Amino acid sequence: MTDTTTYRITIRAREGAGNNAGASLATAAHQLGLTAVQTITPSRLYFLHGRLSAAEASQLASELLADPVTEQFTAEEQRSGGAGEQGSRGAGEIHSAIRIPQSAIETTLHPGVTDPAAENLLRAAQQRGYEIDRAATGQRYDIEGDLTTAELTRLAQTVLSNPVIQHATLNAPSQPPFFAYHESDGLVETIPLRHATAEQLLQISQTRRLSLNLEEMQAIQAYYQSEEREPTDLELEMLAQTWSEHCVHKTFRARIQYTGPDGREETIDGLLKQYIRAATEKVAKPWVRSAFVDNAGIIAFDENFDLAFKVETHNHPSALEPFGGANTGVGGVIRDVLGVSARPIANTDVLCFGPQELPAESLPEGVLHPRRIQAGVIAGVEDYGNKMGIPTVNGAILYHEGYTANPLVFCGCLGILPHGSNPTQSSAGDLIVALGGRTGRDGLRGATFSSMEMDTSTSDIAGTAVQIGHPIMEKQVQEVILQARDEKLYTAITDCGAGGFSSAVGEMSAELGARIQLQDIPLKYPGLRPWEIWLSEAQERMVLAVPPAHLPRLRELCAGQNVEATVLGTFTGDGRLEIYDGDSLVGQLDEAFLHDGIPQRHLMAKWEAAPIPTGLPPAPPFPPAHTLLTLLRHPNIRSKEETIRLYDHEVQGGTAVKPLVGVANHGPSDGAVLVPINELAEEQRSRGAEEPHSAFRNPQSAIKGIALSNGICPEIGLVDPYHMAWAAVDEAVRNAVAVGADPDQLAILDNFCWGNPTLPDRLGALVRCAQGCYDAAVAYGTPFVSGKDSLYNEYTGADGQKHAIPGTLLISAVGLVPDVARTATMPFKQAGDLLYQIGTTRRELAGSHYALVQNLHPSLSVPPAPLANPLVMYRAVHQAIRQGLVSAVHDCSEGGLAVAAAEMALAGRLGAQINLAGVPAEGVMDDDGLLFSESLGRFLITVPPTHQTRFEALLADNAAPWPSWPSHNGRPT
Repeated sequence: MTDTTTYRITIRAREGAGNNAGASLATAAHQLGLTAVQTITPSRLYFLHGRLSAAEASQLASELLADPVTEQFTAEEQRSGGAGEQGSRGAGEIHSAIRIPQSAIETTLHPGVTDPAAENLLRAAQQRGYEIDRAATGQRYDIEGDLTTAELTRLAQTVLSNPVIQHATLNAPSQPPFFAYHESDGLVETIPLRHATAEQLLQISQTRRLSLNLEEMQAIQAYYQSEEREPTDLELEMLAQTWSEHCVHKTFRARIQYTGPDGREETIDGLLKQYIRAATEKVAKPWVRSAFVDNAGIIAFDENFDLAFKVETHNHPSALEPFGGANTGVGGVIRDVLGVSARPIANTDVLCFGPQELPAESLPEGVLHPRRIQAGVIAGVEDYGNKMGIPTVNGAILYHEGYTANPLVFCGCLGILPHGSNPTQSSAGDLIVALGGRTGRDGLRGATFSSMEMDTSTSDIAGTAVQIGHPIMEKQVQEVILQARDEKLYTAITDCGAGGFSSAVGEMSAELGARIQLQDIPLKYPGLRPWEIWLSEAQERMVLAVPPAHLPRLRELCAGQNVEATVLGTFTGDGRLEIYDGDSLVGQLDEAFLHDGIPQRHLMAKWEAAPIPTGLPPAPPFPPAHTLLTLLRHPNIRSKEETIRLYDHEVQGGTAVKPLVGVANHGPSDGAVLVPINELAEEQRSRGAEEPHSAFRNPQSAIKGIALSNGICPEIGLVDPYHMAWAAVDEAVRNAVAVGADPDQLAILDNFCWGNPTLPDRLGALVRCAQGCYDAAVAYGTPFVSGKDSLYNEYTGADGQKHAIPGTLLISAVGLVPDVARTATMPFKQAGDLLYQIGTTRRELAGSHYALVQNLHPSLSVPPAPLANPLVMYRAVHQAIRQGLVSAVHDCSEGGLAVAAAEMALAGRLGAQINLAGVPAEGVMDDDGLLFSESLGRFLITVPPTHQTRFEALLADNAAPWPSWPSHNGRPT
């Protein structure tokens, strides 16, 4: 029998195979001032431990790890301290010992950090009969260039590794990052709370990073005084998680004393209740199936299927570890959709970063460079969505210096489910069953971490809040859930997100109570204390309520997908949550106090417009052609094709209108249109169709589709958040209408990202934005069905200076396209078509991109004004699309008419002649105002001359009170 041995396998590119990754790393090093770097050559490292001979290690590498055409490998026995034994080389040579060149850096994950590649390797090797019990991965970088040790250290920490999750070695071989197994001491702390002073209560909250204020700590203190005992660490951590801003949205539920711009005061009893939910209730659309009560909002698709849509943020984790933060953000929002029993069919991503050309010396201390954050975030989004087989079809990328320390990462997922297939009512006696990944220390205190500001110490103390995703595992879990749904094996379902089992089980048991056994939970490694098991935010886990009679069949499904299923406990019906670790009761809480005991916050808010400086002359404008070229290369406007091409937007085969359109597919689409092919085919099959896909080939059959779009305009928010809300709602609706969506069947989602809400000016701006959301949603008839707030997006530097993001609102829209054969795209299609601007232009340049490039102070203009009756025009545009009267439709947004026309021309490879005198305008307008204003409610539309009469008649029949209902303003050439 072979003794256990650890082998190190190094995978290198063969001569002539190219080194694109190394070239990108060298460029990144140069951008940070490390110009002595000449080349960087990356290699992959694998560490295997088990009963393996040298020949078996080499064979395993050949079978599973190296591409024989482009790669070669070495397999050698790992020795502590770096000496390597003779092993075998992929090219057939004998390799004597591990030799580290003078300039080499190796990186490995910290022990305990999720390593999906290693987990998959371990599983695949065991399936092939190799006796290995542990695996780990790493990276090696051979560097040419005359660098000092200090420069190599800087290169390792700023380009090649992230100290939050990785360990780097310089000019020495890495040791395998295997976790040092040790048994848990089972320690359960008792926290002395009942007799603590106010100062001591706040100290406990700060020391344990509970993110609870004094009133909340005193409410907990009073509860335990009535219980006549002290809390355990598990109970206190669970209360902090349940009461966190991230989970309970206490600012949006707070009682706010608000002073508006006119000086009048009013009391607001919850932003969520008074503005967001109130708008949905006011609009009262009968096709809304579920709003603000489930993991995702649900609307009707047709009589047989519903749509589920959710957009989440993962900002704080992405600031610390961009790849992992974005990666798990995507994984988390997919689980939200699975948590309403829906099949994920599309992802969205909206990303906000600091300036990419920011000098390194201008970075706040402890902050990653925006270039590195962007590269990591985009790679994380790509990795999870592509591996899950879910198309990423819609999004945006924006830049502002306020996002330097606090990037924003909005991750969305759309799903589809049979109507009535999302059970939500568990019963006493149902089993609590966990599916998916094992539990480790990853993500501990993530909910409370996301509810506090960051500073220079955050990366040191919050490493456990960072998680790494495992999309292959989530794909396996997805298949189990969808089959279990169809077989009706569970009575309720939710995902393990922020707070882990504490949140998932806590929410599911809120009306019943539950009894939990922690010793039955599978762990990634031993040594976790009870509170760590309960609060861990390890990824790829779902929790189901399962009647006992259905458990055997559920286990069969899990075995077929290699997914672990574990019974955690039982719903009891006594209203108490009891948590055991073996025979020890380590936590018990009254469900009513856990979920309803949090005191309502009382906050002060004030909003007033920025003071207008005196004697500020307008900047002399550039010539319009110069301005247009400057706008087209602005980071917010320029093409994002290099990012979009990384995402698979074709997988599943249902993307009808894609993110890029035009002659060469270079033009930015206003929105995406999808066809849920699998569900529609199933619908045809249920109706007895012999060829269920035949409807897709029948030109007489109208195939219903789904439109996705978004609106985001933080620059306007810096002028007035109320106008930003209107602009974001209008942009999301207008983008959806532009690709064929029915404006009367659109739902929207809100995502607020803001600074510290305890500061009256920050909260005042948030209130004004929420008021704009209400007014706009009612005006457009678009109900909010889901939303999320991410607050405390501020960073305190070593100098005490606060760096806050610009208050940012993302509006995402989902709607129905009556017939995917009657959609529209934005490129000019043919020379000679007539070009119309629909909607009125006003000189509204405050918060515009024209103002940015011209350095125009907001006081010298006004932001875009709300529209009086937008649906009249939007319905007319929709009818024109449905009747086939138009050849191209594009919304006028960033950069105004000029940028919209330029994008249509570039995408269609046609020019355009535009008559500015014919542009519908209000008031006295100069050419710059006509060309670059970002007034709301405008489209550029091309119409074939043969359809001119019908098109203009349609507009006339649906005329709204604009000063000039348009005649055509030009034509493509």
